[in-house]
Amino acid sequence: MLCMNHRNRRLPAPCPEPVRRVEAGPWAIELLPGAAYATRYVAPRAAIGFAFDSQHGLHAIGSDRVQPFTALPNGLAFVPAGCDVLSESPLGGEYLRIMRIDGVPLPGDRAFNNRIDPPAITLALRMRGAMLHGSVEDDWEAWALALAERATVDETLSRPPQGTFTLSRMRLLDEFIDAGLDGPLSVPAMAGLLGLSEGYFMRAFKSTTGKSPHSYLIDRRIAKARALIRDSAASLAEIAHTCGFNSQAHMATTFKQRLGLSPVQLRG
Repeated sequence: MLCMNHRNRRLPAPCPEPVRRVEAGPWAIELLPGAAYATRYVAPRAAIGFAFDSQHGLHAIGSDRVQPFTALPNGLAFVPAGCDVLSESPLGGEYLRIMRIDGVPLPGDRAFNNRIDPPAITLALRMRGAMLHGSVEDDWEAWALALAERATVDETLSRPPQGTFTLSRMRLLDEFIDAGLDGPLSVPAMAGLLGLSEGYFMRAFKSTTGKSPHSYLIDRRIAKARALIRDSAASLAEIAHTCGFNSQAHMATTFKQRLGLSPVQLRG
């Protein structure tokens, strides 16, 4: 008979985060978890998207040309009906998608992404929080309509000002952050990587992503922790250490503040 103790006890298999979906009036709202994906389709209807995390991969949107892409965190996106879409990412990122399902078309015939729009950021974060809590009583229809209106705002009104990072610089920065996420990461180190002064780096970072470097680091730690909770059987204490949290309790507190639920609740 096998004697089980704390050294050989079998941990439960990790439970993947589901695709969360709400239908409200003419709208379907989906919260896609951060995970690897590869997809190819012709969009049957227009869709509004919002990337909570940085994403890197390959895509061809309305084109035969497959090329590398970087999706900025807090980036608003739009895919028109009939658009040929190919997209793949080895890590993916959490993503909100909104569509009309009543046959009424959304205005717009040009695909875009990486539009940083502060009102859209506020709306998307509110919708994600309600989705993670499984709330169905909130004002989903009004939120979806408001986000759709932000996607049709004149692009010049929401275009980032001068002094933002190029996508190649953002990719380099992400690689640097992800490689050092288990330890302290400072603004001087990140600014030095790009050859920038701290003041310029902080201003450009906020213009590029809609958030501060400190807030971005927290979100990257949370995203990595959620991936490990989903894809590994490592203990929560091990995950907290790997992702640069001071302790499991610190990770739990940060999850509650940012997501409104704990790592234990996510693991199920």
